[in-house]
Parts: sequence; C-alpha cells; structure tokens
Amino acid sequence: MPLMLAPRTFAAAPVLPGRNLTLGLTLTYLGLVVLLPLSAAFLTASTLSAEAFWRAVSAPRVLASYRLSFGAALLAGAVNAVFGGVVAWVLVRYDFPGKRLIDALVDLPFALPTAVAGIALSSLYAPNGWLGALLAPLGIQVAFKPLGVVVALIFIGLPFVVRTVQPVLEDMAPEYEEAASSLGASRGQVFVRVVFPTILPALMTGFALAFARAAGEYGSVIFIAGNMPMISEITPLLIVTKLEQYDYAGATAIAVVMLGISFLLLLAINLLQAWTRRRSSGLP
Repeated sequence: MPLMLAPRTFAAAPVLPGRNLTLGLTLTYLGLVVLLPLSAAFLTASTLSAEAFWRAVSAPRVLASYRLSFGAALLAGAVNAVFGGVVAWVLVRYDFPGKRLIDALVDLPFALPTAVAGIALSSLYAPNGWLGALLAPLGIQVAFKPLGVVVALIFIGLPFVVRTVQPVLEDMAPEYEEAASSLGASRGQVFVRVVFPTILPALMTGFALAFARAAGEYGSVIFIAGNMPMISEITPLLIVTKLEQYDYAGATAIAVVMLGISFLLLLAINLLQAWTRRRSSGLP
C-alpha cells in the first residue's frame, strides 16, 4: 500500500518587507509629513505667554471666525450627508442616460482648483449672476454672505460622501431588501431597518471627511465669502492675514486652537461611528 503524504502548506510570502522595517518607514514618513509640521506650529505658538495666547485666540474677531468656519463646515457636512447619500443611491441602483457623465462630474471638485471653483461660484451667485439674479428678487443673497461660504463648502465636500457610501451600496445585496418587502415591510421600513443601518457608518465617515475638508478650506471660499470681519471672515483667512502682518505666533495660536477643535470633533464622530458599528453587529 503506497504511503500517503499530507500535502504541504506554504505560508504566502509578505509583499512588503519585514514588520520592523515597514513600521519604521511608516513612522518616519508620518513623522516628516504630519508630526513635524504640527510640532512646528505648537512650538511657535508656545513662544506666547498664557495671557497673550488667550488674547490671540479669544478676540471677538477670532471667535466670530470660529463660529463661521465650524458652523458652516458642520452645516455643509450635514447637507452633503443627506444629498450625497441620495446621489450615491441613484448612481448605484438606477440606470439612466448620462449616468457615466454624472458619475464623473461627482469627482470634479477633486480635480478643479479651489480658486477656480470660488470664482465660478461667485460668478453664478453674485447679484448679477445667472443664479443670483433669480434669487435677488426673493431677497436671498448668496455671494459675499455667510450663505456663500456654506454653498462653497457643500460643493467641495460632496464627493467625499458619495465616494464613501457608493461602494457600500454596491456591496449590499438587494436580496435583503426583497426579503424585508416579502415579509410585509413598507418602503420606509425597509430603508430605516435594512438600508440605513448598513450605510450609516459610511455616511458618518463621509460626513467626517467632508467636515474636515470644509473646516480648513480657503481657496474656494475667499472669493464668494466677502471676507467681512465679524460677518463673513473664515478662520483660515484670518490666519493668512496674521501671517501677512508677520504675526507668526498669533497665526499659529489660532491654527492650534482650530486644530484642537477639529480633532475633538473628528474624535467624537469616530467614537460614535465605532459605537454604531458595535450596535449593528450585536456587540455590547
């Protein structure tokens, strides 16, 4: 009787080098690209005394810019979370003429220079622009107002939500929705209990990405905002203004506060996203 030998199994060779080398390269790259510039900002801001730091970051003009930048970023992210999800749903679930063109146009804010986007938006929404002329009789002015900031941030943040939700919808099998419908669930119940829990983590990720991009946006906003102190001046513009005045410590102090607020908001969103994933998977 021939001797039967068990087949030998071979572990797949790793594509990248060993763990220590890969980890070292990763930490070095992150240190040079991310940590070093952030450390420089903190070190420059630390040259101010505590009292001078507080005066720099809590001036009325600075507080007004915080409210506009973060408030507009949150509002734009919320709008994109709703309509970006709708756009992703239409692109995945429906076939229609020009679908590929619409799908390509979603990525246009990625490729379009921000200054060009700002000039185009301000031309459209100015009182004598194509859309602004239609809104002016209604008493709605978009350009050179805080509303213009929101419009610009919606424009540059939409692709983040669409491209985050779209793969999740493509991977979600329609059989789950059909099974829920066969059990007597209405369309609203199917969406609330089947579709929405599945895409919620992706929606929150897209919202976080859109918010992070919008909070620090500069190029597309300054052309449509009007840049009026206490009214339509964003925090990045105030930082640039202080840099032009050679107030490097004051500029970095505002940047550090903005960085801290953005980090806390993103951390809260990520924690909520992790909690949502645990709930959807049934974990405590």
